[in-house]
Amino acid sequence: MIVRTTGEKETIRVGYALGKTLTKGAVVSLRGSLGVGKTVFAKGIAQSLGIGEAIVSPTFTLIQEYEGTLPLYHMDLYRIDSVEEFELIGGEEYLYGEGITLIEWSEKIQELLPEGTISVTITLAEDGSREIRIEGSML
Repeated sequence: MIVRTTGEKETIRVGYALGKTLTKGAVVSLRGSLGVGKTVFAKGIAQSLGIGEAIVSPTFTLIQEYEGTLPLYHMDLYRIDSVEEFELIGGEEYLYGEGITLIEWSEKIQELLPEGTISVTITLAEDGSREIRIEGSML
């Protein structure tokens, strides 16, 4: 599925719609360049889980946990250099957790992603809109 959005609210709505289809143990790979809207998309998923807390990119903490109707584990692997480094911080346990796992920059641990991982790729078009490609979901 490919969706175009023209603003933050629309991007959040698409994230919300995907979030409503997710079940315990779902892993969502969020891909796209810096500033393209991965964290904005994550806000929509968080809202679908009833999380009212502000969602921010966990670039410096690497993993942020939120409590909602299901736990949400939001990872940002921008600062990770290897699969081994991801394993050293205990990241692999979140791939098979009791909640929903969102992973920004997941291509850095591609070989560890579980079968059934939902791929969300966000690209910025020349007109400023965003193209959101969702693969592997129930949408």
